[in-house]
Amino acid sequence: MVKTVIFDMDGVIVDTEPVHRYAYHTHFAELGIDVSEHVYNSFTGHSTKNTYERIKEIYGVEGEVQSLVLRKRALFNESFDTKPDLELIDGVRDLIEGLHAKGVELVVGSSASKSTIDRVFTRFGLYPFFTHIVSGEELPKSKPDPAIFLKAASLAKYNAKEECIVIEDSTNGIKAANAAGIRVIGYKSANSKQQDYTGANYIVHDFRDIDADYILAL
Repeated sequence: MVKTVIFDMDGVIVDTEPVHRYAYHTHFAELGIDVSEHVYNSFTGHSTKNTYERIKEIYGVEGEVQSLVLRKRALFNESFDTKPDLELIDGVRDLIEGLHAKGVELVVGSSASKSTIDRVFTRFGLYPFFTHIVSGEELPKSKPDPAIFLKAASLAKYNAKEECIVIEDSTNGIKAANAAGIRVIGYKSANSKQQDYTGANYIVHDFRDIDADYILAL
């Protein structure tokens, strides 16, 4: 029986991808590099730090990784704070509230920075529903490394892996859950691009089609 649900954030709770895209590509232009769509999509599920480590490897960009991260983060924050149409993914608030009402523990395991998670959780009033938040910036390796989900599971009150389930929208996230030995629901939305869901135990296309009882029955 599922007792703990570990949510990814970007693309699962809120669609911040357009804001990230703006921030990254604005910064890429500043750096004078042309990052193809294929390469950009390969970064899905990676932390910003690991993304810029790869950018430096691929394009020979100069500068410290931390400085690059801070510039991208500044661009993201400016856009996030001024974007009026940023909303939660359809159906996810009802799912979160329904799971919480049923006594299911909710944890976030996201590659996003702590400051980005805080912006989302503060803007949408999500803190009361989650017991723990694990940010990828706290860990040396990003998804598909399992560290983020292993840590999230270890913090959970019910930390037996068979009592946890992950909700993810990216190939790297699904691989990370697989490597951690935790079942995973693949959220395959209309916005999913170049993502492989074959490693997911279950696939959901719309959160409005499921509820807390669906997850509890898995």
